[in-house]
Amino acid sequence: MHPRLLEPAWDGRLLRVSAHTDAALRVAIDGCPFVALTANADGWALLDMPFSPTGKDSVCIRIATDSVAGDLTVQVFGITFGKPGIRTCSEYRPLIAPMGSAERLVPIDAQPMQREVAIVVPVYNNADAVRRCLDSVLAHTTGPSRLIVIDDASPDAAIAPLLDRYRGIAGVGIFANRRNLGFTATVNRGIELAGRADVVLLNADTEVAANWLTGLRRALHAQADVATVTAVSDNAGAFSVPELEQENPIPTCWSFAQAARAIFQNAGLAYPQLPTGNGFCMLIRRDVIDAIGLFDVEAFPQGYGEENDFCQRACAAGYRHLIAGNVFVAHARSLSFGDARRESLGRSGMEVLRKRWPRYEADVGATLFSFERLVLDWRLRRLYADAAGHSPLPRALRFARNADPLRDSGYDIWMLIPRDDAMTLTSPNGETVESMDAAAFDARACADWLQRHAIERVDIGDDVDATVATMLETQAGRLGIAIRVSNRAAADFVARMSASTQPSFSGRAR
Repeated sequence: MHPRLLEPAWDGRLLRVSAHTDAALRVAIDGCPFVALTANADGWALLDMPFSPTGKDSVCIRIATDSVAGDLTVQVFGITFGKPGIRTCSEYRPLIAPMGSAERLVPIDAQPMQREVAIVVPVYNNADAVRRCLDSVLAHTTGPSRLIVIDDASPDAAIAPLLDRYRGIAGVGIFANRRNLGFTATVNRGIELAGRADVVLLNADTEVAANWLTGLRRALHAQADVATVTAVSDNAGAFSVPELEQENPIPTCWSFAQAARAIFQNAGLAYPQLPTGNGFCMLIRRDVIDAIGLFDVEAFPQGYGEENDFCQRACAAGYRHLIAGNVFVAHARSLSFGDARRESLGRSGMEVLRKRWPRYEADVGATLFSFERLVLDWRLRRLYADAAGHSPLPRALRFARNADPLRDSGYDIWMLIPRDDAMTLTSPNGETVESMDAAAFDARACADWLQRHAIERVDIGDDVDATVATMLETQAGRLGIAIRVSNRAAADFVARMSASTQPSFSGRAR
């Protein structure tokens, strides 16, 4: 007998589906898997959707379930957010868009690029991985920052000469423990060497790409009570995307750099919340370190639980932890310890966490599949599925009075054009993506558009409104976005350009 799907109900936010089956209901949005639901004791499967995963007002829902006999029952229907009732639709895959009110944007009075950030990289063996990590940091870090590298008495003979290549580079400090202290003590040493800076903990088996630290900074400064922000990865347990707790290959048609840029542009800025971060790539607010202290070396000498304990202490002090879903960091994982020892250390660390924080696992379970996290994974799933034929480029925003952009084959050119007393933002294909009355286009709107559309450079054209140009310059500098001026007579723009948009390190490894 076929399982029977009754008519779904939609009240503008809550989707209710009745099913006479114990099988999971597989929900897809616009043709891409979103979540599997199970019915409650009353036979209803519920999905609360406070905002549209696609960024569009209307989406197409597909619900499928299997019978015991293996038969498939499917229903396809459309919904509009904020409006009750369902409608007919065909499955389609429109482009995903920004998420509007669900986004956590940097407040207009925040200065995410102003505070110095110390990037702490503990090193133990695996010279090739260390080289890739450090080179990526040197190539892709902007804003006031320092790189602190600490060798924890690596027995690998290749480590010392490798690290010597980075000595003398401005902003880079190379340190070595006289004896092996273990991961946690090495991290604490790095945090102390950082002085008053905020701190990024970055594993030596990672690689970063363009905008990585800028993205973390913006997420940290989105709200004042954020203690830590963790990137997402192809292989970082609960922070793996788009599928949790597994290694996720990026599309074969993309390089890592292209995948990271595509995610920066399309993951959205909802920033899911968890009761913990992950030290493979985690930015920590200095005020939190001051309030709760360093990592617990005695309980977690080799790591595997130390950041979870730290984050739980921060939660107890009233702070929160976010996932920067638009910051993608590659992670090899387990190079120093191997899978078997990593699992053993993980079990030992979890025993301590359970004793100290009895609600920890329940709190993780309650937030791991939050709607914000489901949306993040869905958007990356969609992004990967549509990767073929798409080569992500950085986005430049040109402010000009005509639609003839500065030609630059290395960028997608977006246009900000004053038209009929309106300020209009158009995509490279000429589509209007934002428009508002010119008199209402203030610093807040300017900053929001720059963040929402992942702009990486602002081009100031000739013969433009000086007030708007200055506002663009100010907000771009505040958010760590580079500025280019086409009119040589406007060189004062360059002179005022914020140091936050400049590379952090002078020189490269020799």
